[in-house]
Amino acid sequence: MTPIRLSSVATIVAACATMLVPPLAQAQTYKVLYSFQGKPDGGAPYAGVIQDAKGSLFGTTKEGGVNYGTVFALSKTGTETRYSFSNGAFPLAGVIQDANENLYGTTEGGGSNGQGTVFELTKTGTETLLHSFCYGSTCSDGANPVAGLIRDKKGNLYGTTEYGGTYGKGTVFEVSKTGTETVLYSFCSQPSCTDGEYPIAGLIRDVQGNLYGTTEDGGSSGHGTVFKLSKAGNETVLYSFQGEPDGGLPYGGVTRDINGNFYGATESGGAYNHGTVFELSKTGTEVVLYSFCSQSTCPDGWAPYAGVIRDAKGNLYGTTIQGGKYGQGTVFKVTSAGTETALYSFCSQSGCPDGASPGAGLFRDKKGNLYGTTTAGGTHSWGVVFMLTP
Repeated sequence: MTPIRLSSVATIVAACATMLVPPLAQAQTYKVLYSFQGKPDGGAPYAGVIQDAKGSLFGTTKEGGVNYGTVFALSKTGTETRYSFSNGAFPLAGVIQDANENLYGTTEGGGSNGQGTVFELTKTGTETLLHSFCYGSTCSDGANPVAGLIRDKKGNLYGTTEYGGTYGKGTVFEVSKTGTETVLYSFCSQPSCTDGEYPIAGLIRDVQGNLYGTTEDGGSSGHGTVFKLSKAGNETVLYSFQGEPDGGLPYGGVTRDINGNFYGATESGGAYNHGTVFELSKTGTEVVLYSFCSQSTCPDGWAPYAGVIRDAKGNLYGTTIQGGKYGQGTVFKVTSAGTETALYSFCSQSGCPDGASPGAGLFRDKKGNLYGTTTAGGTHSWGVVFMLTP
């Protein structure tokens, strides 16, 4: 199966945004917190949001702003402020925040070599370019970081690049707080890329310093992997997806419980070839908790592009970029027993003022409210920031 690149996802989003459906009633507590306008405030947020102690939300938009995308802050009262990039371009991932309220993230393009950046943005809006990626005959440090970052206690940043590295199929990298970049692993180092290729998801890190993530392609069957990377740089494929029936194209990475089990979603594959939510034990046994599009017209959603989050009861929450009652995507819940509920179906009114095509994952606050973004829809058709109380 040919992997769906980000350009293909953008085409899907554009097509979905042009569809109009008649208004229908829908029971849930859902609120649009902000509708993007494109310029000057940004548009097409492909990433989710984070929240600080004051309740403000932070995220990125791939398009809009003065230049090529923005970092935005949205207050509890709905006031939006933003930073437009002058060095990097097209931030597809979200941001993380340190104790001093500095933000860190990546841009897919731009920088000194036009192949993406790692940046720091202070709370006063000063941007520092920590690293510019480069791939070609003179450098092999990675290219085009699609995913966001994680940060250790010393301030070192870790992430992935979709391309570049020794073999051109992506990397896991570390950037020190002073901006020194180290390639920890280059994918496709094994024949037929059985170790995985094209990592577009972010990483998680355990207390021993091991890193875990997914590749959208490669593995023993060519449908993507879940991998572990030790502190010494040794990579282990924990699971290789087969497409059907276990899922394929795990774009969104994984989350991990206290027992060491992993949870995630695949964009395709499963019983109906429309994506899955899966559990992977620490010993490498995979269980498909749910296969999407179990009914005609897929009211349960399909194509979960992002990963999932997990609550204390073991329920998983995520989004699908397509499907639902109106065909424009969903917010879903999957219980530990595998029961799925579409908590919200987007584009419930003509013109999709509530948003359409959510490509990012969710953030959950202490009260159980879910926050996210849509890449399209909203009052101005440039996407929205939303809150959903299940």
